[in-house]
Amino acid sequence: MTPDGFRLFPAALDASAQAALVEAVLAAEAVAPFYRPVTPGGKAMSVRMTNLGPLGWMTDAAGYRYQPGHPETGLPWPAMPPVLLDLWERLAGGTALPDACLVNFYDDEARMGLHQDKDEADFSQPVLSVSLGDTALFRLGGTSRKDPTRSFRLASGDVCVLAGEARLAFHGVDRIIPGSSRLIPGGGRINLTLRRAR
Repeated sequence: MTPDGFRLFPAALDASAQAALVEAVLAAEAVAPFYRPVTPGGKAMSVRMTNLGPLGWMTDAAGYRYQPGHPETGLPWPAMPPVLLDLWERLAGGTALPDACLVNFYDDEARMGLHQDKDEADFSQPVLSVSLGDTALFRLGGTSRKDPTRSFRLASGDVCVLAGEARLAFHGVDRIIPGSSRLIPGGGRINLTLRRAR
């Protein structure tokens, strides 16, 4: 059973909008390069990440948090492309604009274990996720780690929103399907997660 507040918008971005967004992300990478974060327990994550917007989510030995600059360069995160703010206003239903956009890059071997998004100040604000590139096998559960889960295929251009009860639902990515898209040069999947951190 899907928790209340989870909404999936298939093909919310058309092909040209997807291409433009990938181009914007790759341009931002020149200022804020993808890096491989380490959990507080010392384990390297399988995804590489960067951020867009005033604040960026990160993890290292000091814990999980948001900060205004890249951990390796010290430079501010690049601005979010306007199309992301437009998606938030049209689909997410938040009462405040997002101030953080986490950008995860999945290669063929990357995964994301079940987790909750709990580092934000106000859980009444939604989370919006944009998929670009290869299709992901996305797993969604309930607000307890023991709750049953359901799997979805998130294709390039799909957008999903976690709000209400689903805002604190456990979710993750079991794997991607290599070669299912030609959008990203060299393959892979980019996931952009918009949140209101403050």
